Amino acid sequence: MAKESIEKNEDIIEETQTDETPVDESETKIAELEKELAAAKEAHIRTLAEYDNYRKRSVKEKENIYADAKVSCLSELLPVLDNFDRALNVQQADAETYRKGMEMINSSFIEILKKLGVEAFGEKGEEFDPNFHNAVMSVEDDTLGENVIAEVFNKGYKLGDKVLRHAVVKVAN
Repeated sequence: MAKESIEKNEDIIEETQTDETPVDESETKIAELEKELAAAKEAHIRTLAEYDNYRKRSVKEKENIYADAKVSCLSELLPVLDNFDRALNVQQADAETYRKGMEMINSSFIEILKKLGVEAFGEKGEEFDPNFHNAVMSVEDDTLGENVIAEVFNKGYKLGDKVLRHAVVKVAN
């Protein structure tokens, strides 16, 4: 009977050990999963913070790009302003000299616009296009075809495909 009692006690010890082992494994797994969850949460929070920093940096860069573009464009125009100042400060100039100076200023201004990518359009004889021209008058003219620009009051300007200003024209019917 003692032998049976010893065997019974050994069986109980084994059962207890096997019962405790899954509990230990479960606790270990739970602890590992909690660590993984904490790491994932931390990674998520870091990603959110990085995205927020990226968004703020992008907004700041966008604002700087706009300011830099304005500075670049306006600095290109300053020589034209200087030439106008010089022309206004001339005390004695005949009409021809004054006209020649104005033509030089005009041509330098046109060159600057071309350099910036601005194109002029709206010339006499072109076909009228409502996407680019604003017709303020019409005239009956047999020498010109229908929907042809007869006179240009203001040239139009575009930058790439974007119209900066429509040409103001008189159209022949």
